[in-house]
Amino acid sequence: MSTGAPLVSVVIPAFNAGATIDETLRSVRSQSHRQLEIIVVDDGSTDGTVVIVTRHAAQDSRITIIAQRNAGVAAARNAGWQAARADFIAFIDADDLWTPCKIARQLQAIIDGGKRTGLVYSWYDWIDANGRVSARSDPVFHAGEVLDYLCQGNFIGNGSSALVRREALIAANGFESGLRASGAEGCEDLLFYCRVAEEYHFAVVPEYQIGYRYLPNNMSSNMTRMFRSWMLIADEILTRHPERTALLDQGLRNYARWLLRRALTGGQLWYFASILGLLCGRNPLLALRVAVRDVPRDIVSEVWWKWRNSRHRAIRHPVSSFAIGDPNQSL
Repeated sequence: MSTGAPLVSVVIPAFNAGATIDETLRSVRSQSHRQLEIIVVDDGSTDGTVVIVTRHAAQDSRITIIAQRNAGVAAARNAGWQAARADFIAFIDADDLWTPCKIARQLQAIIDGGKRTGLVYSWYDWIDANGRVSARSDPVFHAGEVLDYLCQGNFIGNGSSALVRREALIAANGFESGLRASGAEGCEDLLFYCRVAEEYHFAVVPEYQIGYRYLPNNMSSNMTRMFRSWMLIADEILTRHPERTALLDQGLRNYARWLLRRALTGGQLWYFASILGLLCGRNPLLALRVAVRDVPRDIVSEVWWKWRNSRHRAIRHPVSSFAIGDPNQSL
């Protein structure tokens, strides 16, 4: 470990993460950048999460545990970064994974960007319960001033991608725990990114470095709550940036059509009706446009791409599992 290397604090919020946190910790411990402070915030778990983390901490002195009553992911992240010692802080959820060079590449990018750069992100793979890649995010190169892009959609895509300067975290007032109290938990990441983007530039590492695990019972599976969360975020940004009304409406349209397509193709008609009802209550014309034009067109396009990929196997992405380094590494 180089004593001259900058310290990076890694914050891992964990609630009943016993099935996945062992693998998450191994991916963090396997980072090529060794100068890490790893903070696991146990958010009132009732399973074996703490036992697993304690086992890792016995092997790795970089790991500390903070315990709190269950208060949600935003409050857990805030507890973690407020206790952190480093000027650079990374977040990873307790079921996601990183490639071994994730921190090293992002740290170099944020340093190269200078003090005006407050956040750096990377691309991600969707992975299943066994770490197998099911899809790959589209390559995105948004950098510099990115608030306009965030108004139209969360191009970062998850809460395990960002490395952030402490000054940017302070300027954004951390993560918004009030969304949970409003029954709209789920899009805290997007709101945080928007708040940072109001004051700082972003940088991107154009590599697939995050394994974003989608499971049936994780937060993003409650589509109604996720859409309600997105609407509250749009309302907050609108109060400070009324000139971005059209961009925020486009973001609502983009997110609604994605959720509606997921609900329809997954046979979850309750979510389809609920999301459409929320959108109709906000903007009936937009709801009609999404339901009648956007979603049917998207589904036809999706079916065509699946058929094309099945006929042309050569264009399938060769990645079959998410590489995180040596999972048996003992430090």
